[in-house]
Amino acid sequence: MRTHRGALVVVAVALTALPTVGARAQGRGRQVTLPDGPGKDVVQTVCSTCHSLSNITNDGYTRDEWKYLVSTMVDLTKDQATVVLDYLAAHFPEKPKPPAVIIPGGVTVAFKEWKLPTRGSRPHDPLATPDGALWYTGMFANVLGRVNTTTGEIKEYHLKIEASGPHGLTVDKTGDIWFTANSKGYIGRLDPGTGDVKEYALPEGARDPHTPVFDQRGTLWFTVQGANMVGRLDPTTGATQVVTLPTPRSNPYGMVITTKGIPFFVEFGANRIASIDPATMALHEYTLPNEATRPRRVAIDPDDVLWYSDYSRGYLGRFDPGTQHASEWPSPGGRQSQPYAITYARGAIWYVETAVKPNALVRFDPKTEKFQTWAIPGGGGVVRNMMPNKEGNLVMAESGLNMVALATIK
Repeated sequence: MRTHRGALVVVAVALTALPTVGARAQGRGRQVTLPDGPGKDVVQTVCSTCHSLSNITNDGYTRDEWKYLVSTMVDLTKDQATVVLDYLAAHFPEKPKPPAVIIPGGVTVAFKEWKLPTRGSRPHDPLATPDGALWYTGMFANVLGRVNTTTGEIKEYHLKIEASGPHGLTVDKTGDIWFTANSKGYIGRLDPGTGDVKEYALPEGARDPHTPVFDQRGTLWFTVQGANMVGRLDPTTGATQVVTLPTPRSNPYGMVITTKGIPFFVEFGANRIASIDPATMALHEYTLPNEATRPRRVAIDPDDVLWYSDYSRGYLGRFDPGTQHASEWPSPGGRQSQPYAITYARGAIWYVETAVKPNALVRFDPKTEKFQTWAIPGGGGVVRNMMPNKEGNLVMAESGLNMVALATIK
């Protein structure tokens, strides 16, 4: 494990939706041919060792933005940096993105952001633990990290199995940290005191576990996105069981547990929300009204009402499992805003618009149906997940910027 004294940072250049790149991405993604020009060979050689070149070609930035992004991943010589940045800026210039729409209101949010010690980590999920720490998965660096939000000290725990792709995070009642190894098809448990990690193999076919969450009895439930499954793990025996969803390529994604212990999850590949019976593992799917809806993450309020981020249409959605009634509101940033991370805290729904520049933190008051928004100071870099800590403040991971953040609500 590695300890680092992380400085508090606020990045001057506001970036958003940066490519999800970083160390040890294992070249995943479609094969891409870069355009010819000075610098092509360097870019192809340096970048393709860690990630798919499609992470470069799928978007574009100014030269200064490319400079910052590259600096979060690799060290280059001065000559290399010049030719690489000239090449990227020439062939992949900035593409227009919707600006963040800032709506004032009566709530104040203060942000703290920390750069991570390992370049190119691509922090995916954050976790607030009862001791006040902020944990994160360094998906491309093969680490779990812990930030002391008081001192800024960062400690990283390196996983034994290379290229595990740590993704989702949760914590059990003893304080052990559980994570999904998205690239190696297992679920892991870290003892923070010793640094020891125990791996739990999943049944055949469950290749990419995604979101983990504990129910009230201590059973760990999880989605398996690409394999189209959901499952459970008994921590006392290590036994696992998975079931396949009836809708092909439904991509089960975010998951929550009701007060009655029933897991609900959203299907990112379809306009559906689903539940699984904790006793029988029977699945039940609920179809949302708009065929184009693609819910990516889901939150739950104290009344067991579900709130989802409609990534494809730029909407906030509400679904009541009791009445099976769905309502929705257009997100302030518009149809292309790509709402993603979402949670419930302090009587409101909070989520992040990830395709606006910079990423915007959004608050929605269910009583008044009013929005308030804030620009994320560092830019966001696609905030994929967030959650409240014990004080009701928000922890989040800014993936493309190699940072994590704490948003304190006042």
